Amino acid sequence: MADRAFSSGSTSSATDEARSRVVIVGGGFAGLNLAKGLDRAPVSVTLLDRRNYHLFQPLLYQVATAVLSPADIASPIRHILRHQQNVRVGLAEVRAVDLDRRRILLEKEELGYDYLVLAVGATHSYFGQDHWAAFAPGLKTIEDALEIRRRVLLAYEDAEWEVDAERRRAKLTFVVVGGGPTGVEMAGALKEIASRTIPKDFRHIDTTSARVILIEAGPRLLQGMPVPAGARALQQLRAMGVEVRLGQLVTDIRREEVVLGEERLPATNVIWAAGVRGAPLAQTLGVELDRSGRIKVGPDLSLPGHPEVFVVGDLALVVDARTGEAVPGVAPAAIQMGRFVARVIGEEVQAKGDKPPRPVFHYHDKGAMATIGQNRAVASLKGFTFSGFFAWLLWCLVHILSLVGFRKRVFVVFSWLWSYLSFTKSARLITGDAEDAIHRRRQEPD
Repeated sequence: MADRAFSSGSTSSATDEARSRVVIVGGGFAGLNLAKGLDRAPVSVTLLDRRNYHLFQPLLYQVATAVLSPADIASPIRHILRHQQNVRVGLAEVRAVDLDRRRILLEKEELGYDYLVLAVGATHSYFGQDHWAAFAPGLKTIEDALEIRRRVLLAYEDAEWEVDAERRRAKLTFVVVGGGPTGVEMAGALKEIASRTIPKDFRHIDTTSARVILIEAGPRLLQGMPVPAGARALQQLRAMGVEVRLGQLVTDIRREEVVLGEERLPATNVIWAAGVRGAPLAQTLGVELDRSGRIKVGPDLSLPGHPEVFVVGDLALVVDARTGEAVPGVAPAAIQMGRFVARVIGEEVQAKGDKPPRPVFHYHDKGAMATIGQNRAVASLKGFTFSGFFAWLLWCLVHILSLVGFRKRVFVVFSWLWSYLSFTKSARLITGDAEDAIHRRRQEPD
């Protein structure tokens, strides 16, 4: 089967054909930085992604909570790499990888490679209870964020016309499952919407009475950060009015109900932030995976037995030889992995004789942070933990500088400034089909 999709109409020269073929699957932090790192290498790069844009995931929750619009945190991959002549970008979903034949399988064609880099990231994990997804969406994509935003805003619209007190209380109860950075940030933002953004927008309900409940099965919040950071996040969330439940395990999620052992919480809106697993593509390789579906890789981030295949980002399970700990699935780690593999491939293709020995990947932990609300955040940097207004300013600065493109930085700064001064979230649009909720309201007696 020929490489039809990426050869027909090609303007590549004979020199390009002779270059080593590097195929990158995934245009996230790892894949994009890898492609950029090969800018001057004598290789032909093909970057494939099933989306045509690079998504800045750390700010995805702000789309879900109506602070930002999708275009504020996403940039077309072709536009980002438009000046890099040795890169082709393809909109495609990889179905499987044939390691023996060194080919990837797309929907209708195949594509060969000399080097393959898998940077497809991770998806939600419901710990074997996949039917919960219908009632508790996770937050990994723009589609997820827009669906959560739709459900949250519809809950207030529905509650405005609800005549039954118990059902109204359930519609104004928001449960976030998982006390990591995403869960903490979502819980804080939801409480701010209820208490500061929309109280004057409704006539028949008191939005400040809305309950936001954050459930964490472990003993503390932000388990990937130092203990003081989790303690300060807990303190700030509770000061905002968020109900935080530690050491409680969700045993079932049903329509308009969350079950915690013997306790049942009536809740129309549930958001899942409790677990992730490697992308399904990993299962096609026939290699060893951990319980979360991540691929176990060597110290150089290559697949054992296949030095021409690398795995980077959230899909990779790599233990840092210096610390003895697994590298966390965070954006800085993905960026460092992408740049590391770019150096390895660049050095090997430029070697005139034998390939040089490969270095060992070491993760440089530059710290971690999470925002909880306006003027509230926690940050851990070089052994020090900060919280409150200073941590919030630091969080804002780091995320602004990390966005791709000057225009997006300006737009996000303006949106944050407007939200800060007016307590307004300007992206409060209900997208998708709201007909079900409207129909239910029409059935209620006056």
